[in-house]
Amino acid sequence: MRRLFPVTDQTDETAVREWGLGELADAYAYPAGNAPWLRANMVSTLDGAAQHEGRSQPISSATDMRIFGTLRGIADAVVVGAETVRQEGYRPARAREAFAERRAAAGQAVAPAIAIVTASLDLDFTLPLFAEPLVPTLVVTGAAAPAERIAAARKAGAVVVTAGEGAGAEPRRVVRALAERGLTRLLTEGGPRLLGQFVAAGALDELCLTVSPMVAAGDAQRIAGGPSMAVPERFELASLLEEAGFLFTRYRRT
Repeated sequence: MRRLFPVTDQTDETAVREWGLGELADAYAYPAGNAPWLRANMVSTLDGAAQHEGRSQPISSATDMRIFGTLRGIADAVVVGAETVRQEGYRPARAREAFAERRAAAGQAVAPAIAIVTASLDLDFTLPLFAEPLVPTLVVTGAAAPAERIAAARKAGAVVVTAGEGAGAEPRRVVRALAERGLTRLLTEGGPRLLGQFVAAGALDELCLTVSPMVAAGDAQRIAGGPSMAVPERFELASLLEEAGFLFTRYRRT
């Protein structure tokens, strides 16, 4: 992998070499301070497909997965939509020795919590995500969500977080409700509908987008869907890495 931006006077930065997990963690470190920061991590083909046959793995790479693991390794919580949990077969986040010292120094739990945003709570509460997590799985929903599903979630050991007055959670309140629990370093992995809601609400602070050197055609979703913004919001390039034609971009709100 090599760094294309920003480039300093260190001549080895643009040379192709393998990056250690510690270097990746430093490169993707969250801003200093206790303010909540919502980062998204997505992958897209050259022609805009965020998935192939319903999954992101076919358009990813080994290095993309290392960055995926690094972003999880430094996050307090992974925020994800229920449909993505079902499609991608989500499991509990695991503790990684490579990040243990860093997490302990930052006062973080041994692994990030998985926070599922859902209105219907249409989830299988017997899955390992609920039965075997290192830290309790969070279910983020609205005050008017089905009472029997909320009860089932709590019975399964999940922590129910209310972030809206209706059936579903409100994007900005999701960030605020998690921050109130001390979870400020937030990472969302989509899916496209949830990311679109965060974007439309102006709640997204940073986008880590892997541009895959593939084309897929078809009718696959973009990385963000749902409601549109009245005026597109501009982000600025924070960093750019490259390996084997894959571009690992990081954009921040201007």
